[in-house]
Amino acid sequence: EARRFKIGSEKYIADFGSIALPENRNQPKSRLIQIPFLRIRSRSEKSAEPVFGLTGGPGSSNMSWDWGKAWTFLPDHDFVLVGYRGIDGSTVLECPEVVKAFKGKNIISEESLKKIGAAWNKDAEELKSRGIDFDGYTMLECIEDNESVRKALGYDRINLLSESYGTRVAYLYGLKHPEFINRSAMIGVNPPGRFVWEPAVIDEQLKYYSALWSKDSHLDSESNNLYSTIGGVLNAMPRKWLFFTIDPGKVKVVTFALLFHRKTAAMVFDSYSAAARGDPSGLALMSLAHNFVVPGMMTWGDLASKAVSADYDPARNYITEMDPTTEFPLGSPMSKLLWGTLGYGRWPIRMLPEELRKLQPSGVETLLLSGSIDFSTPSQFAAEELLPNLKNGRQIILSECGHVNDVWYVNVENTRRILTSFYNTGKPDDSLNAYIPMNFEVTQGFPTIARISLGAIILVVIGLLWALFRIIKFLI
Repeated sequence: EARRFKIGSEKYIADFGSIALPENRNQPKSRLIQIPFLRIRSRSEKSAEPVFGLTGGPGSSNMSWDWGKAWTFLPDHDFVLVGYRGIDGSTVLECPEVVKAFKGKNIISEESLKKIGAAWNKDAEELKSRGIDFDGYTMLECIEDNESVRKALGYDRINLLSESYGTRVAYLYGLKHPEFINRSAMIGVNPPGRFVWEPAVIDEQLKYYSALWSKDSHLDSESNNLYSTIGGVLNAMPRKWLFFTIDPGKVKVVTFALLFHRKTAAMVFDSYSAAARGDPSGLALMSLAHNFVVPGMMTWGDLASKAVSADYDPARNYITEMDPTTEFPLGSPMSKLLWGTLGYGRWPIRMLPEELRKLQPSGVETLLLSGSIDFSTPSQFAAEELLPNLKNGRQIILSECGHVNDVWYVNVENTRRILTSFYNTGKPDDSLNAYIPMNFEVTQGFPTIARISLGAIILVVIGLLWALFRIIKFLI
């Protein structure tokens, strides 16, 4: 179905559709599922190879991109999105028991991890009872979905634009179908084996931020050593702020998630600095935020299917390996929450072929765009692991940038120029790439938000008491 599609003030023609595909292509009698797709047409009469988008996750929709990104390419290319099976389309791998378990107390304690493991088992059984064939929900099937849409739309060759988890899909796409890929740009690169966040790497990144912090004399006077401040708060975290409970596990999970981008990282450091000075209100707000944000931020069955089939290692003890230590005070809370629970539960999916779970040489013309302080997909993994296996690869690292959104928006014109020139000529123009120092200033941090919210609650309570008093007085 063709209809008008608006991006900002500009209008384009877009094709919305769906395609019926086997749930598991390895099973001849597999049932069909519906996968949506969207093509935004370039206005150019002679458009170049289309750009197929592969967003992050796993567990996030591929049909809800920031359309400002698509606008970047539309002068010369169609922009195409194919839904991720398992979250987009007719089958959604929802896990309500896991969502409920993620709201438990002391979230990364052994007791909580056992409950989450049991929830994985229960949700897997429920999905299985509905006839779900788990082996049909791997990245390889997503690749073939894109191939089916490519053929249906009549494209000979395509460009890939991938982000975070999507970069793994793009890498595998290049191994499976190199003849159909013109160029591939990856933002926030995730090589094989790197769906697990490692404590030692996280710790080195915290030390890097601490070194940047120490260059700011004003901030340094407030907290002489950021790394020591964070470690001190983690090792002696208060359990309450006024009448609000502080769950250390939830604070750690939210801390790690907020370290992905520089603006939210600054808010984390502001909260820890305030806690070290005796004000844990920011930590209380982070603890409270966990239950409203983390349980619903992913479609967990989709995440489990893609991640487990690619990177799960049964020989590892994820619980003990991801735990905080004296050497690594934060540990890896998100890895413990996700991978550690699989020690108590099981997601019934077949692993990808071994050769696709390891690095393989690729001749696809590839650009790697990385942030220098990316906690989710550290730039050194792209540089040291993937890049040496790319015969036609190049990496550009953006200074003091975190994960995908930082790469896009800290210096938006720079990123747009790099990507458009790469797709159009094969040579990324990074002439606008400049050092942009980390900005630790926080205009309205979590402690401030917590106090404002508390003040609003107090005013509401006072208002209700006053109204109740008036009613009682009237009745008397």
